[in-house]
This record gives sequence, C-alpha cells and structure tokens, in this order.
Amino acid sequence: MNFHEYQAKEIFASYGVPVPAGIVARTVDEALNAAETLGGNMWVVKAQVHAGGRGKAGGVKLAKSMDEVREYASNMLGMTIQTYQTGGMALPVNEVLITEAAEIKQELYLSLLVDRANKCLSFVVSAAGGVDIEEVARTAPEKIHAVTVDNLEGLFPYECRKVGFSMGLTAKQTNQLTKIMMALHKMFHDLDLALVEVNPLIIDGDDDVVALDAKISMDDNALFRHKKLAELRDKSQEDPAEAEAHEHSLNYIKLDGNIACMVNGAGLAMATMDVIKLTGGEPANFLDVGGGATAERVAVAFKIILSDPNVKSILVNIFGGIVRCDLIAQGIIDAIKEVGVEQPIIVRLEGTNVEQGKELLKQSGLAVIAADDLDDAATKAVSAVA
Repeated sequence: MNFHEYQAKEIFASYGVPVPAGIVARTVDEALNAAETLGGNMWVVKAQVHAGGRGKAGGVKLAKSMDEVREYASNMLGMTIQTYQTGGMALPVNEVLITEAAEIKQELYLSLLVDRANKCLSFVVSAAGGVDIEEVARTAPEKIHAVTVDNLEGLFPYECRKVGFSMGLTAKQTNQLTKIMMALHKMFHDLDLALVEVNPLIIDGDDDVVALDAKISMDDNALFRHKKLAELRDKSQEDPAEAEAHEHSLNYIKLDGNIACMVNGAGLAMATMDVIKLTGGEPANFLDVGGGATAERVAVAFKIILSDPNVKSILVNIFGGIVRCDLIAQGIIDAIKEVGVEQPIIVRLEGTNVEQGKELLKQSGLAVIAADDLDDAATKAVSAVA
C-alpha cells in the first residue's frame, strides 16, 4: 500500500522528522485558503498521486501569487498524470498539497528499504539528490552509498554520523541527519513498512536538514495491525482490477500478455507463468486465488481476468491440497455459467479429489479443455491463441 505525500509527511512529523508546513486541498477555494493560512508570498502546489516524476509531468509548480495558486490548483485538480512509475496508468489528481516555499541550498537523497540481497534493512544515501536521482544511479553510481542495518543490533548513531560526514555535511547538519535516520528506522519497524524515500532531503536557507518530499510504502500483509493506516488507502490510484482483487483477498497483478492464469499458490503461479513463457506464450497476469479458494472467489477471479480485453485464453492450474479439486471444478463451472466466458479455458487439476473434479468438468457440457500436466496445459493455452 502506498501513501500520498501529504499522508507520508504527517507520519514523518509524528516521528519528529522535519517537514515544511503544508495543507491538502481538494478544491480551488481550499487551495487558496491553504495558501492564505500558511502565509508568505510564495507557495508550492503539488499534485497528489502515487508516483514520482510529478514535476516533469506538470504536477509541481511554484506559485508567486494567489492568482498563480488558483491557476495551478485549477489546472491540476481533475488532471491525470502518467510517468515512468505509473505502470502505464494515468493517475487522477483529486488533491493538491499547498506548502510553504523553501530555500534550497542543496538537494540530498535518502531512502530506507528492505535489502533482500543482504536480508536486512538498508539506507541508500547520496549527496546528489533531486529529480534526476535515477540518472545519477545510472551514470555515477559511486555517488550513491548503501548502509546496511544489522537485524539484531539495529541502527547506531555513529553509523548515521559517518553518512553525514561522507556527504560533506556540517556537524550541526550531521546531527540533524542522524536524528532523521534514527526516526525513520524506528518508524519503519513500528509501522511494518516496505519503503521510505525522501527525495529531495534538502539543506534549507537556515542550513537545516528538512524532508522536502516524502514517500512511504507499507507491507499489505501487515495492514490488519494498522487499521488507521489502512483507512488511508486511495483506490483511485490503483489499477481497478487489482483493487477489486484486493477486496476479495486475491493476489492479482496485470501483465502485458494474452494468456490469463488462475492458480492457487504464489509459487505455483510463478511456475505457471514461467512455463507459459518457455512454451512461447505471454502471461496476461499473475493471479493467486489462495489455498482456501471457494467457488465464489473463483467466479470473482474470472470476472477480474475478463476485465482485461487482451486475454485470449485462460489457463487454470490448481493443485488440490488444502482445497479440494472437486470444489474448484464446481467453482469453475458455476463461474463460466455466471460470467459467460467465451475464451478457451484450459484446466489442469491435481491433488485431493482430482478424479471427481475432472469428472465434474467432463459432465458439465462446457467447452473446457482438460490438460494432463502443466506442460500440456501451457502448450494448449498457447495453441489456443495462435
């Protein structure tokens, strides 16, 4: 789950991380009132979408008058933004964040993430922050440094100070950075996060270190422990099919191919997609209906699959362990009748009550293509779209 910038900054502030004052607005009038409340003579109007690269897409503007606040807020509210981080989606802008303008002496970069290679958390830091950090990583990787955090001992202040001095910060700024890194580390653990990114982390006109931007991603598996944070989810920023799948506890990710997959178990789903690729096809999605799949969930899964107009065939690969194959077969039959599936459906069943499941499909009178094993299923699924 991702958070909007204004939501992330509120969380930052609750942990003592310094952020510029800001007020979220959902109408032009609210934007004008926000600027008036903040005071000053310059403000930043920032479109709130779940993606980086907003500035290059016209989603961040410096307003030097109330008229410009009105103009920029009016242009942004209701617009859509598509960047390299939106996965091909054009995300709607329903809110803008009005912040006080800050003098920027230097832009830094700071993030904290799950480092799967080292099986720990790692800070990634750079003295070359800003909108082109990806270009820095590509052309000058020596300017980016990683600091691994020991899982048992945690983060020590001296490690943070080393980071500050390596970036050429003053003693005061290094102490401020240390407090920020320690706070982010605590926040990461407290809230079961998956990613924290501050780009840019700036040195402002008072030579203080301030989080000018804020990005937070949370592990969905921990949402049950954080009900208030779960309420902040903005479904308008998600793929509609993926959002619906989430509502029914289905794990669905849309891909670019034309062979849909419905599988029970994440590992089996990955293997199914691999075999489709090896057979010369392209998977249209990752879809794990879970070990406790029911007829109702299978019907919902078919609806989600068919919401993708690119789907030309459907491969159902079920291993009956916790769930019985005859129940899945009945779910497939009921779903086909309810949804009206026209695409070829290839079904491979294995495991508990597999013979009963196959017999149900055979006696259903539906145009379901049976497969003996995964290789056979993938071959038939690929042939069906050839």
